[in-house]
This record gives sequence, structure tokens and C-alpha cells, in this order.
Amino acid sequence: MLEAIKELIENAPKLIHNRDELSAFKRELSKKYKISSLANAVIIKEYKRLLSLNKIEANFDLELLLRKRSIRTLSGIAPVAVLTKSYPCPGNCAYCPRQKDVPVSYLSNEPAVMRAIRCDYHPYTQVSSRLRALEDNGHRPEKIEVIVIGGTWSYLPTKYKYWYILNCFKAANEYKAKGGLRKSPYKQNLKLAELKELLLKEQKKNESSSYRIIGLTLETRPDYINNKEVEEMRALGCTRVEIGVQALSDEILKLNKRGHGVKEVAEATALLKKYGFKITYHLMPALPGASPKKDLQMFKQLFTDERFQPDQIKFYPTVVTEGSLLYKWYKQGKYKPYSDKVLQNLIAQCKAVVPEYVRIIRLIRDIPAESIVAGNKITNLRQILQQRGIKCSCIRCREAKELTMTKYKINIISYEASGGLEYFISADSLDHKILYGFCRLRLDKNSPISPAIIRELHVYGELMPVGSGSKVQHRGLGKELMNKAEQIVKQEKAEKLAIISGVGVRGYYRKIGYKLANTYMIKKMVYNK
Repeated sequence: MLEAIKELIENAPKLIHNRDELSAFKRELSKKYKISSLANAVIIKEYKRLLSLNKIEANFDLELLLRKRSIRTLSGIAPVAVLTKSYPCPGNCAYCPRQKDVPVSYLSNEPAVMRAIRCDYHPYTQVSSRLRALEDNGHRPEKIEVIVIGGTWSYLPTKYKYWYILNCFKAANEYKAKGGLRKSPYKQNLKLAELKELLLKEQKKNESSSYRIIGLTLETRPDYINNKEVEEMRALGCTRVEIGVQALSDEILKLNKRGHGVKEVAEATALLKKYGFKITYHLMPALPGASPKKDLQMFKQLFTDERFQPDQIKFYPTVVTEGSLLYKWYKQGKYKPYSDKVLQNLIAQCKAVVPEYVRIIRLIRDIPAESIVAGNKITNLRQILQQRGIKCSCIRCREAKELTMTKYKINIISYEASGGLEYFISADSLDHKILYGFCRLRLDKNSPISPAIIRELHVYGELMPVGSGSKVQHRGLGKELMNKAEQIVKQEKAEKLAIISGVGVRGYYRKIGYKLANTYMIKKMVYNK
């Protein structure tokens, strides 16, 4: 088998250019060497071994073809989801299941929860094991977005929050691709002041670590967002906040015992944007009290009402699970979910009107079908809509993925949002069908950080290791987008420009003239007298 793998690797540059050719060559080798089919995971393992011994040259194209679920890193970043342990929840939402020793709204058989349970919910172990799993499947997760899930982050004890994020950074800093998993996490008996000091040290290390956390996402409720909370989030290194909006209707929110109204959603959105955060809304079509017509109306309002304008969206269609109040309502005949056809048509209508500066991250939540009593059980909803010819202009549907960058044009869209002016600066193919990268610039005189702030800079395409140059990433496109943003800032005569930078990407901004100040990268604008 090893001889067959070696022959495959040696012949790959000239014979293997796509997955069909890879499959055909694997069949040929299996017949030639009289062995069972060669598994990609086995080929990857031997490839890495030979590479470490300098017996072969790196072949990134082959790595991509061997990769399992390559879509995970085709946005340019490796997502690493970690789950906090079970704590009391401040809410009493009708649709949330409640299981012992599992965070409220989560189920013990969800993939992310099962991984967390195996790690005893420890952040260090979760990060390390996810990095290893990604590499074992052929990914190269040197650029990481840590996504902390588990309910209302803002309701957790402060010491636990600092300890948790501290260990996420330590895990990334200590992880070695060839050296196995090191286990030296920080203990929970440290004082808060010690945790804060250690976090600063680990963040500093991460700026030049082999595995850099370039984005940190926290999940919370809109009614727990205030100045103190967002400042703490920034100290932790957070760059994106996911908030449970569910519906833009006080009536629906009240019926479902959400505990807040639309006013709190608008206020949280405004405050987060003033601090430069990217914002993801969780939306739940088919809630009790809603209708397909009302759901579509609320979705359109997201982009016609300047109080909202989220950057990203996660659809979580309402499902009935045991352990929730909604389950009782369903059994009593008080609630009936949408049919598959109605739900698909609704989401298709939503996708048709989504602006091109918004990314639809999810269309369903990853709940196993056996746990769903009623509601959507279709796991490949995105693929079904694509097969129906449903067109969407969102970021996820247009991002470059595996494509090589060709001629492009810089486009600018501006829109009002939460008392400020947003600029979506994008690099698109000439036919506007492919998105190679973008920059989100916000102008807001009432921002406590800066009158001009870049909330996101992202170059799409295959995830490339730091320092490499291929396909879309590391071709200078990021600097070109930054230059365009700086031109707009100078036209507005703002005295400085701030960037809500992830810890692991601070070095990039230093190279183009930015300095760290109060967790943001800052550049003073220079004007000719």
C-alpha cells in the first residue's frame, strides 16, 4: 500500500488535476497493487510523513484534492467551534430544549456538543482536538476563527470567561502539527487579575504563533449588550458577536417568552457597530405567532430599516424538540410547524432579496433528525435550493473558494446603519459573479473608538499558510482594499482610522502603518496643509 501511495504522490503533479482524475488513478493503483481502495486519510498521513522527512516536495494542489469537506476552509479561515459548559440561562424561551449538564438550547447528540463532552467542555482540549481533526482531514488551519457557542456568553461568571479564552489562546500557541498535542492548560483557581495578565501574554505570543487566532466570535443575547460588556469582549479579543434576534416583532417575541423586544435588538446592534464588531443575527422562521408572509416581511425589514443591517445571518428554522415548552404546545395542538415546501419557498424568497454585503452562514441548525419531533429535518437544504435554481447574491454564494483570481473591479456600496454610514468595498470579477475580497468601513462621529473604523477585511479563496502566495490570498488584494478605505476616510477628513483586528493578524496591520492602542489597530491620517 505504501508503494502505491508513493507512486500516487510522485505522479500527482502531471497526472492529477481534479477529483475525478484522483479517483481514477486510485482505482488504477488498487488494481495494479491488488489492494483495497486507497482512503484519502491514509494518503494524507503518508504524504505528511514523507514531507517531514524531506523525501518529497509539498504539493498544495494534491492536499486540496485529498481534503475532506474542503468547504470548511475555502473562506480563507479555519473555523474552530468550542462549547462552554452548562450554566443557568437568564431566559425561558419556549422553543429551547433543556437537558441536564448540557447548555440550554443545545442537545447532547449534536456534533459540536458531543465533541465538547468528550473534552469535558475544556477549551484547551477542544481547540487542540479540533486543530488535529482538521489537519488529519487535510486542512491547514494556521489561521483560526474561534467560535464560542453555548448560549448567553454575557451571563457567564467573569473569571470563567477569562479562563476560557485564555486557554483557547494557549492551545493555539502550543499546538504543534508534528509534535502532537501538548497538555498544559491554565487551571481555574487563578485570580481574575492573574487571568487578565496571562491573557495579555498569550495574546502577544499569538501575534507570531504558527497557529493564529485571527477572529474570535462570542454568542449572546441583545439585552445583555452594554458598554461594559463590549469593552470586556474587546479585551478578550472578540471581533464578531452573534446575537439571538429570532424575530423583529414584539408580539412574537413576547409569545415565545424571549424576555426582550425589538428595541433591545436595535440598541445592541448600534452599540456593537460603534465599537466596530461584525454582527451576526440568529433568525427563527416559523415561530409560534409567525406566518410565512410575516417572516418574509421581517426579513426584508432587516435591510430597509437602518436600525438593523446585520453583516451575517444564521437561519435556525423552528423545530420541536423534547424538553421545551414548544413541545407541550405541539402536543396540545397549539403549534404547527411549516411544511417542507412552505419553508423552502420562504428561504428562497429571503435569499432572493439578501444584499450582496451580507453573508448567509447557515440555513438550518445542526440538530440530528432523530431529536426533531416536528419541523424541518432536511439537512442539505442549501443544495436543494441550488438544484431548484434559486439565485443568491450573498457573500457565501459568491466567494471565490477554489477559483484562481482573474481580472477584477473594485466596487463600493454605501448604506446607512445605526446612526453611521457603512461602506462595503469589494473586489469582484468583471461579471460580478465572484467575490475575491471585501472591506467593511464605518463612518460614525459618535463612535467611542474612532470616527472611522474598519469592521472587517477579508480576502476569500483557499486558506493559505502565513507567508505563502497562491490563488487569491496573499496577492496584495487586502492592501488594495485598505488603500481604498483610507481614501474614503481622507475624503471625510477623519483624523484617524481604527481597525477591530483579531489578535493573530495584528502583525499584518503593523506592516502597513497601524499601531496597537486599546485593543484596536490605529493609524492617524496625514493631510497636506
